[in-house]
Amino acid sequence: MPMPSKRTSAMMVANAAAAAAVSPKAAAGKDSVGVNVARRQQQLQQQNSMLLSDSSSDDDSILNESSSTASDSRGRQGRGGGGGGNYPNYQNHHHYQQQLMQQQQQQQHPQQLIRRHNFAMEQQSMPNSSDTSTHSSPAHERNNGNNYHYRNVQQPPQPVMVPSSQQLQQQQQPALPPRIIGIHEHGGAGSRNSVVSQTPDGKHAGGGRRSQIQSQPLPLPPSASSSKVSTPLPPLPTAAQSSAVAAPSVSQSALLKQYQMNLPSPSVNQRVNGAQSHHSHHSQLQQLQHSGGVEYSNSAAGAGVAAALLPELPPDRPERISSRLSTATASAADSNSAAVNHLADILQGALGPLNVTAPSALSPQPDVLSNNNNNNSAELASLGDLDSLDGDSKGGTTNRKVSTKIQQLLNTLKRPKRRPLPEFYIDDETDLEIAANQVDPTAPKPEGNTMLPSIGEQLMVPAGLPKSLEAALQRYGTSTFKAPAATVLDTNGKICPQLTYGKLYNRSRKIAYSLLNKIGVKGELSIRTGDRLALVFPNSDPIGFLCAFYGCLTAGVIPVPIEVPLTRRDAGSQQIGFLLGSCNVSYALTSEACFKGLPKTATGEIHTFKGWPKINWLITDHLTKPAKEWQPPARISEESPAYIEYATDKDGAVKGVSISRNAMISHSRALTGACSYSEGEVMVCVLDFKREVGLWHAIQASILNGMHVIFIPYALMKINPALWMLMITKFKASIAICKSRDLHWGLLASKDHKDINLSSLRMLLVADGSNPWSLSSCDQFFSVFHSRGLRVEAMCPCATSPEALTISIRRPGRTGAGATGRGVLSMSALSYGVIRVDSENSLTSLTLQDCGHVLPGTIAAVVKLNGTPHLCKTDEVGEICLSTSSAGSCYWGLQGLTNNIFRMQPLNADGRPFSEQTFVRTGLLGFMGPGALVFVCGTRDGVMQVSGRKHNTDDLIATVLAVEPMKFVYRGRIAIFSIKVLRDERIIVVAEQRPDCTEDESFQWMSRVIQAVDSIHQIGIYCLALVPPNCLPKTPLGGIHLSEVRRRFGEGSLHPANVLMCPHTCVTNLPKPREVHSDVGPASVMVGNIVQGVRLAIAQGRDIGVDDMGSGAETAGEARRHQFITEILKWRAVNSPDHVLFSLLNAKNLEVASLSCSQLYKRAERIACLLTERGKPNTGDHVALIYSPGIDLIAAFYGCLMVGVVPVTIRPPHPANLLTTLPTVRMIVNVSKAAFILSTGPVIKLLKSKEASGVVEIKSWPTTLDTDDLPKRKLANAYRAPTAELMAYLDFSVSTTGMLAGIKVSHAGLTSLCRSMKIACELYASRKIALCLDPYCGLGFVLWCISSVYSGHQTILIPPSEVEANPAVWLNAVSQYQVRDTFCSYGVMELCTKGLGSSIQQMKTRGVNLGCVRTCVVVAEERPRVALTSSFAKVFQSLGLSARAVSTSFGCRVNTALCLQGASSPDPTTVFVDTRALRNDRVTLVERGAPHSICLMESGKLLPGTRVIIANPDTKGHCGDSNLGEIWVQSPHNSSGFFAVFGDDNLHNEHFNARLSTGDTSQTYARTGYLGFLRRTESVQADGELHDAIFVVGSLDETIMLRGLRYHPIDIENSVMRSHKKISECAVFTWSNLLVVVVELDGNENEALDLVPMVTNVVLEEHHIIVGVVVVVDPGVVPINSRGEKQRMHLRDGFLADQLDPIYVAYNM
Repeated sequence: MPMPSKRTSAMMVANAAAAAAVSPKAAAGKDSVGVNVARRQQQLQQQNSMLLSDSSSDDDSILNESSSTASDSRGRQGRGGGGGGNYPNYQNHHHYQQQLMQQQQQQQHPQQLIRRHNFAMEQQSMPNSSDTSTHSSPAHERNNGNNYHYRNVQQPPQPVMVPSSQQLQQQQQPALPPRIIGIHEHGGAGSRNSVVSQTPDGKHAGGGRRSQIQSQPLPLPPSASSSKVSTPLPPLPTAAQSSAVAAPSVSQSALLKQYQMNLPSPSVNQRVNGAQSHHSHHSQLQQLQHSGGVEYSNSAAGAGVAAALLPELPPDRPERISSRLSTATASAADSNSAAVNHLADILQGALGPLNVTAPSALSPQPDVLSNNNNNNSAELASLGDLDSLDGDSKGGTTNRKVSTKIQQLLNTLKRPKRRPLPEFYIDDETDLEIAANQVDPTAPKPEGNTMLPSIGEQLMVPAGLPKSLEAALQRYGTSTFKAPAATVLDTNGKICPQLTYGKLYNRSRKIAYSLLNKIGVKGELSIRTGDRLALVFPNSDPIGFLCAFYGCLTAGVIPVPIEVPLTRRDAGSQQIGFLLGSCNVSYALTSEACFKGLPKTATGEIHTFKGWPKINWLITDHLTKPAKEWQPPARISEESPAYIEYATDKDGAVKGVSISRNAMISHSRALTGACSYSEGEVMVCVLDFKREVGLWHAIQASILNGMHVIFIPYALMKINPALWMLMITKFKASIAICKSRDLHWGLLASKDHKDINLSSLRMLLVADGSNPWSLSSCDQFFSVFHSRGLRVEAMCPCATSPEALTISIRRPGRTGAGATGRGVLSMSALSYGVIRVDSENSLTSLTLQDCGHVLPGTIAAVVKLNGTPHLCKTDEVGEICLSTSSAGSCYWGLQGLTNNIFRMQPLNADGRPFSEQTFVRTGLLGFMGPGALVFVCGTRDGVMQVSGRKHNTDDLIATVLAVEPMKFVYRGRIAIFSIKVLRDERIIVVAEQRPDCTEDESFQWMSRVIQAVDSIHQIGIYCLALVPPNCLPKTPLGGIHLSEVRRRFGEGSLHPANVLMCPHTCVTNLPKPREVHSDVGPASVMVGNIVQGVRLAIAQGRDIGVDDMGSGAETAGEARRHQFITEILKWRAVNSPDHVLFSLLNAKNLEVASLSCSQLYKRAERIACLLTERGKPNTGDHVALIYSPGIDLIAAFYGCLMVGVVPVTIRPPHPANLLTTLPTVRMIVNVSKAAFILSTGPVIKLLKSKEASGVVEIKSWPTTLDTDDLPKRKLANAYRAPTAELMAYLDFSVSTTGMLAGIKVSHAGLTSLCRSMKIACELYASRKIALCLDPYCGLGFVLWCISSVYSGHQTILIPPSEVEANPAVWLNAVSQYQVRDTFCSYGVMELCTKGLGSSIQQMKTRGVNLGCVRTCVVVAEERPRVALTSSFAKVFQSLGLSARAVSTSFGCRVNTALCLQGASSPDPTTVFVDTRALRNDRVTLVERGAPHSICLMESGKLLPGTRVIIANPDTKGHCGDSNLGEIWVQSPHNSSGFFAVFGDDNLHNEHFNARLSTGDTSQTYARTGYLGFLRRTESVQADGELHDAIFVVGSLDETIMLRGLRYHPIDIENSVMRSHKKISECAVFTWSNLLVVVVELDGNENEALDLVPMVTNVVLEEHHIIVGVVVVVDPGVVPINSRGEKQRMHLRDGFLADQLDPIYVAYNM
């Protein structure tokens, strides 16, 4: 991704200038991390200025957006006065600039997500401009000459690593199988139809909504517009190699910059993470044709690579885009060897004895020049390899069904460069963990000596200081009772009446007396000494809190200060409730005004807040005075808790830190000594007085010393940010405590600066001084207010922690050597936990200010963050720990965590404890600098460890805010956190965007943010989400509630407006791609299986025998006569004419039609006569039967057989959807070459209607005969085929892969199938079976029309459309007719499970009993849906349905029924297999509940006469039981072959006469096209043999091959369905080696983008695949056929043709 252009830099300057003119009120809401981003912005600008502007144009530095009075003198000092003094001129500057300016004219804008144009996002109200955070952002930091730079030992120099260039050979995509585009199966009114829908003129005929992608300009490929640099330069070491070394001196940095000036620049049109450009379509196509393109694959193996190949191999070591330097070709490198020597000579002369062969020892520079530009355009891979989506090797698009937009996306949406996968990964959890945390051998390592603990000065308690806070309050409340203790400003900024020490003393005694004597029933006091009590006071009532806090201390009650709950569902309110519950809090003190503002019910009672225990509210106003003789309780133990302060960790969990009375007074004394507090001083407090610094200084230390505190409510800071400084001026305050955000706000309030005088201020305490980015706020505040009397020695940053309280503080008034210090450190080294000095002007440097010295009487140690707490070395970053009496004692009720945090002992290098003293972990990361100064560079909760490196969230926020935030997002409303996906942390950035920011601008800004973070921190952002204004959860003081944001993101309830996912650049620990060993043949595999004792996968059903059909036939000739189903029908019409074969039911469970044997035979004869008289067909002609499900279809079928024509059953078109369904009917009629159409009057009328004429030409239909009007004559001579091997009928169906095929079924195969089913299911004339499935193809047609005629049983016919109208009709019929065997489809089973789950009791009342069911078989051509069948059995278990009765069958095109659960078969077997093994075509059985396991159920028992083997689909070798292979079948009822496959007529031998390449090669089999395996069970079959279960895994044509691994779509779809509750259906397919996931959103459209990260996460975590495209659509878009199977290829065709009408399309690239 290119760095910001010159125009971008100018926009940065404009933003800074605009910010300088912002009024304080309007800009008061800028967040603290958003404070002072000028330093980061200036460094970015400098980098762009080197490339895009003249050296003299760099004179104006970007100032902080603080105030128009801010001076840029410090910036000029840092540069030595000159505009471009640090950047020497170079020879090719102007020529190079012209080239870049030409490229800049073609700069592209990112457009990665396409939204429906009528996507109505509710406009949120304009957010309050005063939201805040506790961070501050980087500023324009320049160190003056007297600033101290903390330097350390440099790492030894590293040798130069020059990557070599290799050429790859072109590969072409394999051609896809021939497929009909536009074939759709359709059902009843409730069925879901396919998505492809076109009118005859080619126009889209879907709903009115269209995707806007057609209007979006498309980008050029990354290299299509790359500039040519005339002078090739030698390569430099990569940033990954150079970032690990220590920083050089300024001269070395300048030399390296001068060298980098001559490197070729990146193309401004380079595409990263989906960024696209505005460019004319015509010029774009021209450039695509002439320049070619590059696509970057995410696999390291040959299988699964993209069609377009890189001109160079990726480097061996992982590296990022931003860390790759331009690498010349081998010839160019040779020709420029002199340049390398020349540079070495320069460095040697300049650096003295430094090793000249190791420029990597120089300071790591930001690599903004990284691009693999190659001057030889002929070496680029041609885009022609990518132009053909379906494998056409020619250039351009040949598939007419692929829309121009989708084809252009294919040509232009290239994956960005990413780090290649390390070698030797295997698909194992341990290896994934290791891969995610690999140790970089070039990483810097600590080299100093062990850092011994630092001991603070001795605590000197001033004489006369009270012994406790209660004693101090009594002294000042009685002796100086008129002295002011606290003053607060009202909502208008006016001074309220002061609280004197006398009033404070009296009010606290009232509260203490009431707590101990006035609460509860008389004689039974409810509150006793030591009980916990909640203090609930708003930020505007410090006086009420002060009185209540000291009232609790006086009474010996333990106060627990918490925030005021404003609503029932405040962010974090539930965690506060857990704290109150764990502390057994049942009472809460509050003021009357606060109590009135609490949310109440309709009856006036306080709401019960989520997670809170029952609370009794006590009002502190108007309490009675205690009796004169009343005295507070006697002194309690000093080690008993004084109060409990809550702390929140990174996950949002709230813990109560218990502060003992001894720790409270010790801490107050230490603060008194460190800050030199004295009686009568005036303090101004802007902080929250209920916790941390505000509580410790303004509530405790101030009372101990008899000080006067001026409290500034938070709400007033929004109105007048300079109010606190005006109060300092008015009261001549000597102390002020604030945060860096308050300093920033004060800078913005420039109109009040003239009235400010800070000369009285001796200490300005910065509470968040430990934040590394507070330095810029302190520096700029001092530079502006130095003229207003502010002294530099008054700036006092401090470091604090809820567990250890105050860690360190800079002493006020102290000057001279060792008083303060600064360090300019390398952030790259800090990410490895090592301290290395960096240059001031480096973009990757971090300037730290000291936080002073530790408190008196404190010992500080720095221990390693992870593992055992060994003491760190002097140049190593660790966690600061304290041994002090003024720290917290425990987490209330959490003993385990307490021991880890509060009872830690640092260890020496030899593992022995350093001392017997225990230390408290502070949670701050840092080190001890010279003079025992404390430097903090992050927090434990704010650290994100990504790929073995640690990054601080504050640093990332500062970088994000440096990228032009003013126009796009709100500064104080950015949350950065990490989530764990695939064993590594992934960085998430969430921000609130401004309402006037367009979608294009948002993605442009997000792309720049990703580039900046990658360039500065060398890490990739996994997800960047922008939410509408005022939508992020806030804390009570207005900051972003980080843990709540993280929770909402994790559960998919954040509702972002824009999302940019970049998993390809972040995920580098994917398992190793599968390697195919071509030298291992099938014979070797078979021998290996035999040697290992693995059984070869072969199974066989029982012998089929000879069936006499109960006819008494005694001769073989009579038995052979019954090989024809028409002869059997004739025999039954003669022998049992009144026996009912078929009964048709409607939705009301009424029998609407029936057929006996004679009725069926007579009706079939009449239809035969109709054909003979009106059609005069020839023998063997094909006749299309277009009937609704019923008995007419059955009669027409037998009528065709009687005259020797071949019937073809076709589903009639749906009247409500002719546009989609009628072309399918027409196509099957054409492909089957039907000479006639038989149908009923209503269907014929529909085919010839006016509506149908708009879709299909009416006159093009063959001769149509109406079977409602039949002649009443008998057929003279019924036709009899000369041989049973002739074709009986054609079975046409569309597979899930979109292939239309007609299967020829012979008379012998038909009767053989019926004989097998009769034996397996024990079907006799006395039996009744119920059918609820479609009768048009496969086993459903055989069961509907033929099986009853052969076996003589009665069949109850229930069309699936009737079940849609009444889900109970099927089960009612089963109960009513006492059916033993019933057959259904998955669609019917799902309708009953979902529709009747709540009606079980009513069905039981009506007498529905399913106990008669012996077998309930699902007819399917897919893997059994275990979850659905289990749910069905469980739901209807109370109606008597046995779980063992529910099973599945399996059939396919080459064999209608391989497996069927028989009457006496063993129970269905289920196994759990490892999905990781399935990806490698292996079968590994695991225990139930094992990780990465899925449950598979066998697909019924093999039918008699059926033989099955498992073969390798590629080598045709015989597989073992442990292998996943293709199911091959040998059976008398195999299909005779394909009648026609659209586009290919030569597949017969491949599919129906396949032979093994190993073992018994004489046998022929039919290939099913389905993958599965065999497993011998312990069950015994009817013949006494052990049962061999067959498990179908999935269709071979639908498997997804990515990175050499085989994935089954159903597994990925099951994971996607579990990822979010709003996903109603989904489907996956591949497109250009990218995984595309289509999800149906069952919710509001503003929830669409919640699905994108959830889907990406779950697929990556469970299947180790990076999702390329996520398409969010409306419910019903995913096409499902009549068998309940997803038509994924139809969906893919609709996606490529841009016909899905999506809500949102996210390209994760």
